[in-house]
Amino acid sequence: MTAGRYRVTVTTDGMPLIQGWWGCEATARRKFTSWVGEHGDRPGARVTLVDEETGERLTVWPDAR
Repeated sequence: MTAGRYRVTVTTDGMPLIQGWWGCEATARRKFTSWVGEHGDRPGARVTLVDEETGERLTVWPDAR
């Protein structure tokens, strides 16, 4: 089984904590939101959603403004 196109990664202080791949963008976005809720209170937490096919970062939390 191959990994999906959309990758969600949770890092803490720049180190990977968990990541997962989904073939459907809508599913990956739901997981992104879920992981922000589950892991967003960790010190230095960052959650990203990347389209592995294009290399585009679709969203990141917290917002990098």
